[in-house]
Amino acid sequence: MFWIGYDIGSSSIKAALIDAETGEVKGIAQYPEKEMPIISHEIGWGEQEPSLWWDGICKATQKLLKESSVDKDLIKGIGISYQMHGLVLVDQQMEVLRPSIIWCDSRAVTIGENLFQKSGQDKCAETLLNSPGNFTLSKLKWVKENEPELYAKVHKFMLPGDYVALKLTGACVTTPSGLSEGIMWDFKEDSPANWLLEEAGIDPALIPDIVSTFSEQGRVNKQGAEESGLPEGIPIMYRAGDQPNNALALNVLNPGEIAATGGTSGVVYAISESTKTKEHTRINSFAHVNHTAKAPRIGKLLCINGTGIQYSWMRSHITEDFSYNKMNDAASKAPIGSDGLVILPFGNGAERMLNNSNKGSRILNLNFNIHKQGHLFRAALEGIAFSFVYGMEILKNDGVDVSSIKAGNDNLFRAEIFSNTIATLTGSEINIVETTGAVGAARAAAYANGDFKTYGDAVVSDEVQYTYKPLENVAAYREAYNNWKLNLEEYIN
Repeated sequence: MFWIGYDIGSSSIKAALIDAETGEVKGIAQYPEKEMPIISHEIGWGEQEPSLWWDGICKATQKLLKESSVDKDLIKGIGISYQMHGLVLVDQQMEVLRPSIIWCDSRAVTIGENLFQKSGQDKCAETLLNSPGNFTLSKLKWVKENEPELYAKVHKFMLPGDYVALKLTGACVTTPSGLSEGIMWDFKEDSPANWLLEEAGIDPALIPDIVSTFSEQGRVNKQGAEESGLPEGIPIMYRAGDQPNNALALNVLNPGEIAATGGTSGVVYAISESTKTKEHTRINSFAHVNHTAKAPRIGKLLCINGTGIQYSWMRSHITEDFSYNKMNDAASKAPIGSDGLVILPFGNGAERMLNNSNKGSRILNLNFNIHKQGHLFRAALEGIAFSFVYGMEILKNDGVDVSSIKAGNDNLFRAEIFSNTIATLTGSEINIVETTGAVGAARAAAYANGDFKTYGDAVVSDEVQYTYKPLENVAAYREAYNNWKLNLEEYIN
């Protein structure tokens, strides 16, 4: 028997099959091969047609079943991971009313800031652990203010994963973790923040029914089965946003553990048991997948926009035909600290951890007599690593005591300079694990069903691909980091 997991991204849909007894991966598929289009009618907007996600689910499922030669009737159930913060609106017939306003859309920033002021900063910090920001609730309020005729037809609002589950089962439900990522969960009351919705002029009745993250959340109906190729009647047993799910896929579930990613942007997602925050304007705090009121597990998320995109930019515009491995090799020939060359990697929009500063990237202290191509590459990797370390200092100030760092084997953490720098400055080992969000979602569903006593039992087949340990020459790394931080402070001020 098998479990199937989906990872609904804004670029593509990924699907994975795992063995119900061992947790081992039996197949992975992706659809489409090229990135799905994002609609941007104005600068800062980002929308997608939810029908793209459903089409991707159906195509990826059929592709996975064909390539793995698995009989669909051997699939026991489903787990879902999805792009966070998106807004999907449906009418009473459960038909989509407009394209989804997705995670990268920034149109509701001012609305969120005004709501933060009106609701009370202290109250938001104490109960929501966040400011409303540019998240799902603020986007819904934007629709109410700017598209009133359409808003009048809204029966329920959903997150992207909720919508895909609706298409599979016909059940319109959401989770506490999902509501917390939309900044609609009151951690003090352990219930939806109806007071905030009412402050925003939103009827709390628009919230779907609430189910637990690990629970039966509906069963595939006849239409869902016919369109997707899945067997009718199997349950959805798990659903979570991509960053909490990424942490779960890496078996990051306990206080002090960190899941990190270094793709186009970078994310540090740390688990804490504290339901208090003093950094709510620079980080976000969400209900982790295993959060309960009695045993709090808060995912403190810090996002760095300008990470892998900077290294990709260098590859495209500073080299002719270098691979990333060749860039890394050239960087390794430059000394720690890049002979004083400093790069601030903040050239991909407003940085929340820098209080929404948006001044662009900086290349500082460039000396034409000393610095060569390898210095640029090393300073780029160091600058990204230093921004991660700086972010972890913010998390430490918010009560996170770092005990371990894990990352997937498909991003910047494969670069030795990058990972060695972070490991040495934080004093923590970094373990690189071969897994994906879709695999994590499938295993989570199996765990929810009782196939594994603990989630750890489901990941025993995963191998640690690399381990980066703190290096002995920490003084050289600390000197380079302090120099970078001095330049950062001048940049901020």
